[in-house]
Amino acid sequence: MTTQFTWTTDFPTGVPKNHALSSKIRDAAIADCHFVPFAGVEPGYGKKRGESINIERLANLSIPTTGELVEGVKIPEDAFTVSTTSITVVEWGRAVPFTSLSNDLADFDLSNKVQKKLRDQMSLILDNAAAAVMKGTNAKVKYIPTGVAAGTFDTDGTASTTALANVNYYHLEQVRDYLYGTLQCPMINGSYIGIFATKGCRGIKQDPSFVEWNKYTTPEKKAKGEIGMIEGIRIIECNNTSALSNTKGSGSILGEGIVFGEDALAMAVALDPELRLGPPADFGRSQSVAWYGCLNFGIPWNTATAGQCRSVVITSA
Repeated sequence: MTTQFTWTTDFPTGVPKNHALSSKIRDAAIADCHFVPFAGVEPGYGKKRGESINIERLANLSIPTTGELVEGVKIPEDAFTVSTTSITVVEWGRAVPFTSLSNDLADFDLSNKVQKKLRDQMSLILDNAAAAVMKGTNAKVKYIPTGVAAGTFDTDGTASTTALANVNYYHLEQVRDYLYGTLQCPMINGSYIGIFATKGCRGIKQDPSFVEWNKYTTPEKKAKGEIGMIEGIRIIECNNTSALSNTKGSGSILGEGIVFGEDALAMAVALDPELRLGPPADFGRSQSVAWYGCLNFGIPWNTATAGQCRSVVITSA
């Protein structure tokens, strides 16, 4: 067969390159943020109100055996107890520098992209901080799964037992009963909220009880990877391992979780987080954008007392 065409190059030397850029700019994804939305902002505090806010807490009155009175006998008196805790605000922020030359030559608006990534960073940093407070020693009640149908509660703020099992239906039942029955924790719109690491959610999904419960009633949950509500706990999956660990317990068997009710996390805000444009330097050639805020998180009821404690942390020593 004779050659019908002769192919030649249209460039003299070097390696051929394609310099065309896509008109779509891809942004790296960030983990989901679930904790800050459940932080109640403390009223009566803000800018020019000092570095901290005191939170007053009223304990319940004791409940006597009977409230009946006896004629001629003075009405018994009960002590009225007021306690306080405080939240001290701190500054938060990060910045990104860039040059006017890079912004002028870039195919996209560099300033807008920097601002977007700063907002993403701000969301993650603050959500990690909120999660750390909700898991910390001021959250007094910890629950440690020690078997498929066994677990233990610690009420001193520190988990002193190693987890030997992942979360399942049994553990959710124990936590729910402890919150409602022992701690008398009020719910949020009729349910508790449970935020769990992905591994913790997987332990729930693999429980035979979950499979049987949903097989006929809501089979679409398996297809969608949903859990929904179990024992009055609305389950939310968290893929941010800086907030909730996937590697707790013996052999990294446990995915952490927090189950909580009303008023479990407070936030004192002196200055809402905001983006700030730095003053240009070198005649505008050096520029920067930062996010900045003055706030902090706290546990209003940092006790394990019934009627006061509002959360249970599922974790391990």
